[in-house]
Amino acid sequence: MALVIDQETNEVLFSKNPSAVLPIASITKLMTALVVMEADLPMDQLLTVGVEDVQATSGSRSRLALGTELSRAEMMHLALMASENRAANLLGRTYPGGMSAFISAMNAKAQLLGMSATRYVEPTGLSSDNRSSAVDLTRLVKAAFSHPTIRELSTSLEMEVPVGQKAVQFRNTNGLVRNPEWEIGLQKTGYIAAAGRCLVLQAQMAGRQLIMVLLDSTGKYSRMGDAERLRSFLASAEALAHLPAAALRASSSQPR
Repeated sequence: MALVIDQETNEVLFSKNPSAVLPIASITKLMTALVVMEADLPMDQLLTVGVEDVQATSGSRSRLALGTELSRAEMMHLALMASENRAANLLGRTYPGGMSAFISAMNAKAQLLGMSATRYVEPTGLSSDNRSSAVDLTRLVKAAFSHPTIRELSTSLEMEVPVGQKAVQFRNTNGLVRNPEWEIGLQKTGYIAAAGRCLVLQAQMAGRQLIMVLLDSTGKYSRMGDAERLRSFLASAEALAHLPAAALRASSSQPR
């Protein structure tokens, strides 16, 4: 499932089953970050990874040990850049009113943005019950892009934080941010078995600000390959200037 739109005009440049409602894995963390940012919570407040966070993310890999203490800003950085599940769960758990209030805020924000096909049940994306469509996710990317902090943290290349007695290096889960051929302003990756490989990003191509959503890619590198194929096609100034959206959708160059 895929959708590419012009961020400023909403023109559809590529579309493949954009209204299909699917699990979205860690794309969820963009909404987690958006709700935290708009709650105007103290970003320098220290948060501690607790038993609740370990239990809520059991079965997923994390390098944030029980008892790790970092600021809310650092936890958000790790959630967006490195897709750290314990960090994302902690952001939800420490929201005023607790986790239930946070999930309600996530769903309320989705409705406010017009994301009518979207539902959240937790803040990490580990649950396959977090579901959305490509159409809805373009709205989420637009909203998240309006926050410079989310843009900066999601595209950060790496971060080192103290975990216990040692410093641990975290890297961006999206290798495209290191590619000089891309001008990425915001991004988020996602993966669980039920969702496949997922990717959303905002990027400048051929003078346009574009939003790209790729859901349910099957191979380990297929979402990046699909993104590269779309970029190569869409970055052609001739294609962007002269081909209508219908021609782009019908092109044989469509990613699988």
